[in-house]
Amino acid sequence: MEKLSEKNLSRRTFVVGGAAAAAAASLALAGCSGGGTQSEGESGGEAAPAEGGTLLAACGYSSTNVDPVDLNGGSALMLAATWHVFEGLYDLDVHTYETYPALAAGEPTKVSDTEYEVALREGAKFSDGSDVTVDDVVNAFELNMDAGTIGPFLTFIDSVAKKDDTTVTITLKYPFETLLTARLSLVKVFPASLSEEDRKKMPIGSGPWKYVSVNGDDGGMIEFAPNENYNGTKAATADSMQWNILLDDTARTTALQEASVQVMENVPAVNEEQLLGAGAAVEYVQGFSQAFLMFNTQKAPFSDPRVRQAIFYAIDYDKLIANQLAGKATKVTGYLTEDHPNYHEASTIYTYDPEKAKSLLAEAGVTDLSFTMDVNNNWVADLAPTIKEDIDALGLGEVTINEVKIDWASYAPSDQPLSYDVMLTPGDPTCFGNDPDLLMNWWYGDNVWTQGRSCWAKAEGSRWSELQDLMQQAREATGDAQQELWNQCFDIIAEEVPIYALFHRQTGTGWQESMITGFEPIGTTGLVFLGASATA
Repeated sequence: MEKLSEKNLSRRTFVVGGAAAAAAASLALAGCSGGGTQSEGESGGEAAPAEGGTLLAACGYSSTNVDPVDLNGGSALMLAATWHVFEGLYDLDVHTYETYPALAAGEPTKVSDTEYEVALREGAKFSDGSDVTVDDVVNAFELNMDAGTIGPFLTFIDSVAKKDDTTVTITLKYPFETLLTARLSLVKVFPASLSEEDRKKMPIGSGPWKYVSVNGDDGGMIEFAPNENYNGTKAATADSMQWNILLDDTARTTALQEASVQVMENVPAVNEEQLLGAGAAVEYVQGFSQAFLMFNTQKAPFSDPRVRQAIFYAIDYDKLIANQLAGKATKVTGYLTEDHPNYHEASTIYTYDPEKAKSLLAEAGVTDLSFTMDVNNNWVADLAPTIKEDIDALGLGEVTINEVKIDWASYAPSDQPLSYDVMLTPGDPTCFGNDPDLLMNWWYGDNVWTQGRSCWAKAEGSRWSELQDLMQQAREATGDAQQELWNQCFDIIAEEVPIYALFHRQTGTGWQESMITGFEPIGTTGLVFLGASATA
């Protein structure tokens, strides 16, 4: 896979002297158990031993779903933990969005356009010392192909079967060559002998780290230790790792400022200068992360794409980004960010144009635009007053803000029409990958989003079926032909906007550079400590 984005130039200050240095020294003393030496794996390179110390993080998301099947239902916290504890046949480096062989010994062997063979890495073991087998791989794929979150990304697979004791045969429904290894990376492998109950308590994997204890609630902690049986190329380089679950922005900021952790997730822009003043490094990485508007496309007047477009033209994006995001976002000029290798400038670009908004509403016959906007009770809640102000300024009605914790389970596909009008909520599927098909399939595929949330697949006059046809053609295409098909898809989405981004947000991460080496922030949710070491 090609790279999604180049990071912005970071604003960093090195820690010097004082309390921060003393805290760094005390943290180094906190972890003093020795790490075992790792053996050499067939996939290349000798796995390094743990080097001492404890990696400490302040995480901004919570979850109790530790089950690796279905990638924990998409939990930002547990998905990041899964990157450390489990391996797929191939894994994704979320810094670069390149895939690399993990449990696989190398690249897939192409038997035909729809059949591939993958050999397993020699000597791969789970953290309990048991061998990773082909049966374990087959079981993991079969469970994930039937799962709700990951299953829709794996529909190109017809079957996964055991060829022999070291080789898996993957049969496809249609050619999928350009996207294959990245998509295979979604399936993480665990012992087939684990029951569903076992997976939900403290599952084991073959990755460089293993779970010691798991409490993903706010105020809880996830503890990791090196997997002494790991023989791959990403061995743990610290003696232990602790993730503190701190949802409160002030609590995480204080933890990093006082150097009681080395890394802080999700740095609010208002706290950047405070952390820099305390000697921490802060970096905002541009990514696909977004706040988006979702419309109930089965409910008038939002069933009319002109009304949806009008609302997007009514919003002052420069003001929104400057005032609510301190400039830490970029405006939308296409479905993908401009630095994405598959970027295409959309046929419709939304700029602040109240007169165009009024014209579109007049064409649609709308004289009263009063509606309720359900707003998720997280960081997007700060955006709602500005959006309301802009839409109210059209003079055609008033927006009522309803701030709630969105219960996504209540939006399952149903024959009953949904009652909501418009929703403001965040999202970022790049934690799963960054290929255009995946990023479109997340919100616009044949899934819960189009059948039970936006209901776009069921809306009268919807172009959803047209989009599905083009996406399928693109999956089977390559090169320029594939890009041209994707461009047509991007244009349909920008014109129809059943769900569409207001901006692409930069993800902020803070860390104490004197206390950790080998750490790099990413442009999506989660923290990655593969290759990171605690320093004295």
